[in-house]
Amino acid sequence: MLEKVNYPEDLRKLNLEQKKQLAKEVREEIIETVSNTGGHLASNLGVVELTIALHRYFSYTDG
Repeated sequence: MLEKVNYPEDLRKLNLEQKKQLAKEVREEIIETVSNTGGHLASNLGVVELTIALHRYFSYTDG
């Protein structure tokens, strides 16, 4: 699912189960990346759904 989402518009096309899968994949990516580079997990893992929701419901425009 993660490779299919590149823009907020892509999130609008996902159903609830797909969004849950996306959140799971984002968490796995965070864990893998932090395991390799070091750092803190908690705050990153804690905002996955929030970030998906913000990108899903708000429109962003340039300028």
